[in-house]
Parts: sequence; C-alpha cells; structure tokens
Amino acid sequence: MDKYIMGIDIGGSHITTAMLDMENKTILTDSYVRKKINSRAGHEQILSDWKTVIGETLAQAGMSSCKIGIAMPGPFDYEKGISYMKNTTKYESFYGLNVKEMLAAQLGMPASDILMQNDAACFLAGETFAGAGQGFDKVIGLTLGTGLGTAIYEKGEVSDADLWRTPFLDSYAEDHLSTRWFLRHYYELTGINVIDVKEMAKFYEASPNVREVFEEFAVNLANFIMDFQQQENAEALIIGGNIANASAKFLPGLAKQFKKHDFVLPIYISELNEQAALIGAASCWQGKS
Repeated sequence: MDKYIMGIDIGGSHITTAMLDMENKTILTDSYVRKKINSRAGHEQILSDWKTVIGETLAQAGMSSCKIGIAMPGPFDYEKGISYMKNTTKYESFYGLNVKEMLAAQLGMPASDILMQNDAACFLAGETFAGAGQGFDKVIGLTLGTGLGTAIYEKGEVSDADLWRTPFLDSYAEDHLSTRWFLRHYYELTGINVIDVKEMAKFYEASPNVREVFEEFAVNLANFIMDFQQQENAEALIIGGNIANASAKFLPGLAKQFKKHDFVLPIYISELNEQAALIGAASCWQGKS
C-alpha cells in the first residue's frame, strides 16, 4: 500500500484536497486545500479548477504524482466514473460524461490511479478507518444535512445504502431527515424563516417550538434507524453531517424512542467531522494499492 494517497471531497460548492498518511492515519496539514467551486459552470471550467487545487496539494506535499480517492455526490457510476447528476443544480454539465477519464487526462495520469466513491460511503469509510468506527466489523452510517446519506461498512468494504428515497411517512426519508424538514416545520409552527439548524438550535432552551421540532425529528429518526438496523444487524451507528452538530438536542429524544421500543444500538457522533469523507476517500485504496 502506498504511504501517501490524496483524498478529495467534492461538495456542491467546494473541493477539499489533502494528502493522507495511510500508515499513521493522519492528514498532512500543509497539504490541506479547500476552495470554492462554481458547480453550475461548464465541465471544462470545473475540471480546470479541480486540477489547480489538486496541483496545490501535490506541490505543498512536495510530490509530483500519487494515487487519488474521490468522495463524489450521486447519482454516479463510481466504478466507471460516469456522472448521472441531473436536476440537482450542481455538476449538471458532467451528465453522461466519464469524469474519471477526463480528470485523469487533465492530470496526465492513468484513470486506474483514481478511485471514486459515494460521499456518504466515504464518510463511513473515514470513520471506520481513523475515527469513531474503528474496531467494528459492521457499522451503519448516516449523514444528516442538506440531504440524507446512508452507508454500510462490513469487514473492510463500504457501500452506499442509497436509502434517501425510501418511502417514509407521506413521502421519502430525505424529506423528513434533512435541513429542509427542520426549516419547513419550524416555519409551519411559527411563520418565521431561519437560516439553518445551527441557528435554530441556539433557541432550544428558550423556545418551546424549537424543542417541539427537535422532538419530532427524534421520533422520525428513531423510526428510520430501527428500520435500517432491522435490515443490517450492525454493531453500531455513526452519525455525521451538519445536523449532527446539534446532536445534544435530539439524542435524548432518540434514546427515549429506543427505550420505548426496547431497541438497542450504540450510537456514535462523527469524530472526523468535515474531514471524514476526504479521509475515507483516500482510505478506499486500502488493500488495493
């Protein structure tokens, strides 16, 4: 296995790159680069911007080339490297194109030196490689934020569970377990618009409406987790994403629901936070290089 592998996290508005020391499971601090990206631009512009950032990380690490692992949002054919993102307002210019081969050509490297994986799967891969999930044989993961990410780790292999569109209540799981649900439900109760869950959580102690929103979220989340676990029989659950930063506001309600249903599953909050997907993307080379 190569000692140093570059991890890349592709978000809707940014790219983050860094070199991972695979032996010590740490990021080379000086190699860390995060830049804003216009994901609505043409694919040539986006690839050029990615190439620039990747070049910065290589230069700062004192390297000319390396293997690369990329955490990429879907829908995407990760093995072939073809994007199927459409009607998402991000990276639509890549639709139907082989992003892996195009990026490899830009970087002057073989496409076989690039691994691409779902971003939620990379989050869980990172946590099991160097974070809260170390030492388990089977773990399920959730990323709660703009969308809902679900993943499964089992004996060294990680996969996207792709449960965001599972029928749930009156629509889909993501509609009830994401930032937009919080904002919509709070508006329904108060007629007030808030920016995000972080802003709402500030008023948890003072506002009965905020507490009601978090309590209902805990009920929805508990029902979703119990269904997920029934399918997978995992040893633990790891939760990440921006909403996880407010976990102190919904974990008590979650525990209450679990107790009510005599359900037991250890829950861990992400230790690696925003670096989880990047570390996980690089760690997907473990046993391959």
